Amino acid sequence: MGNHSIFSEFLLLGLSADSHIQILLFMLFLVIYLLTLMGNLVMLLVIRVDSNLHTPMYFFLAQLSFLDLCHSSVTVPKMLENLLSESKTIFVESCLAQAFFVFVTGGTEACLLAVMAYDRYVAISSPLLYGPVMSDHLCVGLVGGSWGLAFVDGLINILLAVNLDFCEDQTIPHFSCELSSLFPLSCSDTSTNFTLLLCSSVLHFFGTFLLIFFSYICIVSTILNLSSTSGRRKAFSTCSSHLTTVILFYGSGFLSYLLPSSGSPLEMIFPLQYSVITPMLNPLIYSMQNKEVKAAMRRLLRYIRPFI
Repeated sequence: MGNHSIFSEFLLLGLSADSHIQILLFMLFLVIYLLTLMGNLVMLLVIRVDSNLHTPMYFFLAQLSFLDLCHSSVTVPKMLENLLSESKTIFVESCLAQAFFVFVTGGTEACLLAVMAYDRYVAISSPLLYGPVMSDHLCVGLVGGSWGLAFVDGLINILLAVNLDFCEDQTIPHFSCELSSLFPLSCSDTSTNFTLLLCSSVLHFFGTFLLIFFSYICIVSTILNLSSTSGRRKAFSTCSSHLTTVILFYGSGFLSYLLPSSGSPLEMIFPLQYSVITPMLNPLIYSMQNKEVKAAMRRLLRYIRPFI
């Protein structure tokens, strides 16, 4: 592993060097993390226990909630620890592991959002064939393929990264470890690493975004051909939650990676958006905009109320 035995730790600069601001940030992000855990666990529970939600759409939504739990738990606990710690260090091995899981969960979520767009397209364009087309076997295969593709891609990237030699400057100007923030610290030639990471980004983010974009072109075309106004409204409403999630995820992700680096702390707003804020918002988006989820939550509350 190159010079990892000499330089065993990285320094995560985090969000602020002011101790008073760090305490405020700790309390803020602790609340956000607890809300993320509670919201996504409730979503998983509601989908699991309510038979009315045992459909492909909610199967994918359960997978999204699980991914949000994983993605948030990869970065937020260490960020909270560093906000209260004076050292703010992370072992090289732990940093690489975090970068790997950030890559895998982020890549899987991008693929899953494309799968969910396809699911909405089939439901709107061919409602009578929706059940046979979106079979249990296909749904499991699409989710497994999303995880598998991201895992293999992340593994290839991280195996190349573990062989890098790192220079004396081990400061990461970020609140978490990502491959793109590790490469500038290396004394080795990282051209291959950057090229592979670029290809992976094109595959997972730009590629899946194009699939979502074309799916929605087909969805809008189908909706505009509907003769019933109520049918159009209902069709649009079934896509609104997913579309909101797509805008939050890809909007913050694209801005984070496409804007030129200026060294400003404001650059961390966009990584915070897709790593911390979006996993908290997704359950709220689906529970507020989806009538079936709201009805299932009311049924669950009526069921558990006598035991409280």
